This record gives sequence, structure tokens and C-alpha cells, in this order.
Amino acid sequence: MSDTAAPALLALGAAVVGAAVGWWPLFAWIGLNLRTATAGRGIRIAAAATTAATFGLIVWRFEDASGRPLLPVLLAFAAAATVLALVDLLELRLPNAVIVPVLAAVALLLVLASWLTGEWLRLLWALAGCGAMFGVYLVLALISPRSMGMGDVKLAAPIGLLLGWFGLGAWLVGLLVAFVVGGVVALVALALRRVTLRGSIPFGPSMLAGALVAVLLAG
Repeated sequence: MSDTAAPALLALGAAVVGAAVGWWPLFAWIGLNLRTATAGRGIRIAAAATTAATFGLIVWRFEDASGRPLLPVLLAFAAAATVLALVDLLELRLPNAVIVPVLAAVALLLVLASWLTGEWLRLLWALAGCGAMFGVYLVLALISPRSMGMGDVKLAAPIGLLLGWFGLGAWLVGLLVAFVVGGVVALVALALRRVTLRGSIPFGPSMLAGALVAVLLAG
């Protein structure tokens, strides 16, 4: 098997696994965290497609020997990101019942990654990234509570923790891309008249997209 074919096959296999994970356990997790909305077949398909895409991209990017220690934390984060993004899109809400376990899982799996790679200093960067990202979003929420909710502030903690492990560059990219994606989404929604200037647009998916882009660039 050629050196170029192996990563593609591994990524394809990861995408298949991701589709299966999104189709049932993540779809069920979404349903458990909904208060008013209903998770129908469209949400099931979206969960499967999103998880397949993120799993495939992550494995393609980190399938080599140096990247494999990071796969557990990245795949766990990607799975939870699917749940958080879809719940936020459906109900404009980021549930603590998902954010808290994600924060704990990311922390524990980053300890494992540091142990496997021997790069313990990165844990300090991760903690600094967690506190800094949380602080940035908290300030924004206090300045403009109509545009930034406390769910977004709490989601900033696991995102900052993960991106901090990769360094300042990844942390900054994740923060910047989140606002670029959020701005584009807002402009499109306004142009299509899906929302008014006083309306609310879920920002969690943009934050998670920014984190994914930063991880793929920094890997």
C-alpha cells in the first residue's frame, strides 16, 4: 500500500465509524438534552454526516505516529461538538450536561496525550488557554449579553483547554475563525431574512468550527 493511500483509507474508515456513532449514540444524546425541540430524521442524518466528516478529517490529519496520541481527545471532542452544535441550532442553548463532561474528558485525555508524547509543558499551556478563552468570552458576554450567552462562555473553557495544548497560534486561530464564521453566518441569515437585527443566532457552532479549523491547521 502506498504512503498516500494509507491515510486516505484510514480517514475513510474513521468517517464510516463517525457516521455510525452519529447515527445512534450521538443522536440519542442530542435527544436527551432537548427541552422543547424534537430530534427527527433530519437531525439524525446531520449528526451522522457531521461526525463522519470531523472524524475523517481528524484521522487524516493525525494518523501518523506523532499525531496518534492526540486522536482520543480530538475524536471525543469532535463527537461532543456534534451534539452541542445541533442542540444549539435547535434550541439556542448549550447544555451543561454536555459541556461539563466534555471539559472533564478533554482534561483527562490531554493528560494521557502529554504522558504518551512526554510534552508535559503543554498541559500548562492548555490550562492557560482554558482560562484565557473563558475570560475573553466572559468579558464579551458582560459587554453584550444579547449577543453572547453564558452557554458560549462555558463552552469556551473546553475549547480553550484543547487549543491551548497546541500553542498560542492555534488558540488565536480558533478564536478568530469563530468570529469570522459567526459573522458570515449572521450576514447570510440577515440577507435571507431568517433573522432580524434584534434576533439571536447560535454562536456555539461557530466556536466549534473555529476549534476544528485551528486543530487541523496546528496538527
